[in-house]
Amino acid sequence: MMADATISVVITTRDQARYLGEALVSVIGQSHAPCQTILVDDASRDDPLEVVRTYQGVEYIRTAGTGPSGARNAGLAAAHGKYICFLDADDKLHANALMAGLQAHATSPGSAYVYGGHRRVDRNGRATSPICYAPALPEPFAGLLRGNRIGMHGTVLYKREALASAGGFDETLRHCEDYDVLLRLAGRHPIASHPTLTADYRIHDRNASLDHRTMLKAALAVQAKHWRRQAATARLRQEGRTFFRDYYFDQAFACRPLRALALAPDLFGKLMAQRVLRRLVHLARRARFDMDRLRGIPAAPPVGRVRFGDLARTVPISRDFGQDRGRPIDRYYVDDFLARNADAIHGRVLEVGDSGYSGRFGGSRITRQDVLHVTGVPGATIVGDVAASSTLPGSAFDCIIFTQTLHLVFDLGAAVRHLHAALRPGGVLLVTVPGITPVDRGEWRHTWLWSLTPAALARLLVSEFPGEGVQIESFGNVYAATAFVQGMACEDVDVRRLQQQDDCYPVTVAGRARRT
Repeated sequence: MMADATISVVITTRDQARYLGEALVSVIGQSHAPCQTILVDDASRDDPLEVVRTYQGVEYIRTAGTGPSGARNAGLAAAHGKYICFLDADDKLHANALMAGLQAHATSPGSAYVYGGHRRVDRNGRATSPICYAPALPEPFAGLLRGNRIGMHGTVLYKREALASAGGFDETLRHCEDYDVLLRLAGRHPIASHPTLTADYRIHDRNASLDHRTMLKAALAVQAKHWRRQAATARLRQEGRTFFRDYYFDQAFACRPLRALALAPDLFGKLMAQRVLRRLVHLARRARFDMDRLRGIPAAPPVGRVRFGDLARTVPISRDFGQDRGRPIDRYYVDDFLARNADAIHGRVLEVGDSGYSGRFGGSRITRQDVLHVTGVPGATIVGDVAASSTLPGSAFDCIIFTQTLHLVFDLGAAVRHLHAALRPGGVLLVTVPGITPVDRGEWRHTWLWSLTPAALARLLVSEFPGEGVQIESFGNVYAATAFVQGMACEDVDVRRLQQQDDCYPVTVAGRARRT
């Protein structure tokens, strides 16, 4: 890690003292400790200072109701770390948030900021969504103009000097000030991203973002300001407007469907008329059909009336699993699985192919890193076929990350047996396999041997990991399977639809198995 990797964390609060303790604990518990933690109290009417007094070393600043931009600028002025992270008092960081950000900066040293993934939680901190993450595009400024791909400001780790040189946050803005500064920096510098689960975004009754009318107007105003500065094309402007209109309509509809429909013309303009009509039809169908449809499963179209659209093709949209378009759908599921099982990634860790997942989800908890590759690549410490008994050392590893590889081994039973033997007692195997999938056309074409169902993976693991040490998960549904087979990426689809699981359409199957 970089020798000068000092980080200041600025927490801003206004009447959020009830959540502040959790935010402070999440910062204090970072695997890479910040050099400075600053709380900026923007004229709160509750008592955040009373909370701060219970934590040593937290600097306290009070501002006179200057708003989010003013509060953050006050923190920026007081910060002295090379990097800076801003966290709202009602949100939380995950333990490896700062470490993952530093690793991304080390990989992309010219970036003004990097960002990771986040998830939504309810007021009690219970997760209500999987990881939300959209990677930075090759043209990041244009990508951000099309819509806020970052989604949560707490996932961002800035270079402090770059942020200060850009003037910090615009204090004339009361909303979307973070989106404005993200665009401003992306227009001047490279940016980078990493898919690590970095922060929890708490949804409760006092979120400013729940004022959908105000947020939409603010987002469109920030976009318009940057369109003028960068001479954006008409197509880019339209894509940007559509993104936010769709996003805030969906958010409003999820909260109060009938109110959102009534406000739609005022909130979203005449162009939303067709969308509103489709929603009304959807509500009518939900009222008419059975309980499955009440859970949101649409009715099948009449025979002969199915519309294939862009999928009426014999050549897939991408021949490369969607990697050439963005984040592959199966990797979305793999990342989610590993993020939720990151507690197992510690001590001596073996990963297949490279050490990317280990670094992102294990970080400083790893004491020794090994990499397995069947033929050998730079960085590999163990070379050979996992089905051969001589490849892996016995009782050596606290964790083995074996993602999207088992299907390349013909003797599945031998592979699982040797993985089990390579774990220390108490060690954990984290394995994922393809279910419904294209077959690789390149390097692995002739060794791509299997697709596995949840039942198949369960039988394989239980044969070597008896008892209650095996947990199996299935990810996917018919929507996800169709998109993945066509080579669409997460950027092509409604990611929320990937979250509904149907075991009969497994795109990715995952297992966690513990050696007793």
